[in-house]
Amino acid sequence: MSGGGGDVPENAPANCPGTSADEAGRAAACAGCPNQSACQSGEASAAAQANERVMQDIGARLSADIRHKVLVLSGKGGVGKSTVAAQLCYALASLRMVRPGQNGNGYELNAPDNDHDDVLADVGLLDVDICGPSAPRLLGVEGMSVSSTATGWQPVCSKSGISVMSVGFLLGQRDDAVIWRGVRKTALITQFLRDVEWGALDYLVIDSPPGTSDEHISLVQLLKNAHLDGAVLVTTPQEVSLMDVRKEVDFCRKSGTYILGVVENMSAFVCPNCAHCSELFHKSTGGAQAMCEQYGIPFLGALPMDPALGFACETGLSIFEGKLADTPGAKALRVIVQNLLDQIQIRSRAQAQDKSI
Repeated sequence: MSGGGGDVPENAPANCPGTSADEAGRAAACAGCPNQSACQSGEASAAAQANERVMQDIGARLSADIRHKVLVLSGKGGVGKSTVAAQLCYALASLRMVRPGQNGNGYELNAPDNDHDDVLADVGLLDVDICGPSAPRLLGVEGMSVSSTATGWQPVCSKSGISVMSVGFLLGQRDDAVIWRGVRKTALITQFLRDVEWGALDYLVIDSPPGTSDEHISLVQLLKNAHLDGAVLVTTPQEVSLMDVRKEVDFCRKSGTYILGVVENMSAFVCPNCAHCSELFHKSTGGAQAMCEQYGIPFLGALPMDPALGFACETGLSIFEGKLADTPGAKALRVIVQNLLDQIQIRSRAQAQDKSI
């Protein structure tokens, strides 16, 4: 965040002049602020400048090697955010990337054809849900570990070719709890963004914890120079979830995070016997689509609660392969992914136009 005279600490009071302002630590607003002595001595300004250099390093590294960066958010826990993030990675990893100039999109949402020389998309998943890492399980790489080299941490590679980084790889035992305060979480997120050697990626999906707390503030601040495409918000259709995802919408708008769209998960239940879909939760306020219309943001689609999707997640498989590929969950996800790709293209064109002005 920035004030009139420089960076503003997260715990600063209203009307903070900024750590690099001439009146830093001396203005009326500074009275009682826990940062007052640090601002007066210049320590806060030096720390802010160091943080700015870190953000520039992260921006340069991610912008140079990664074409698209998508943040996956949810207001409430348990709505299937990590499920959507993982299966989104599987879908993106099956894209046949078309050489620039061959069509307007640069991708084709199908498995590659043997008659083509086009290559599969390179995809990475960064799991920053520090206290509840689930990416290793969802992508079938549980129990593996990362290695550290002179160029940084090397992410784990799944059987589908997806690069994965998660705190789950750093735990001594799978069931070890991560009992950390916000400062330590922020330090690890910074290290993930700065030090992981992803290589060249077409897409990096960032799976975040639920809510709008330390991790989210740190993410959007650290990524401000990395040309983030935007965020995908995940919710369930009932009002108890929507009331929290509205707060997530407000967070995105206040933090300057572009919203690519909203996914309504558990929109219906798929019968395992006849595949009939029936409403699972009462949509007392119209569900996610009505909320999107109200706020003027894209609705990416509805994902039913499909036993096939549950099986894929429990076993670390892609729902787009084998017998699972024809299930209602897989079909719904294809629609969602196609809509997301369209929104990314719209966003990319808008950013290109802004640069040309």
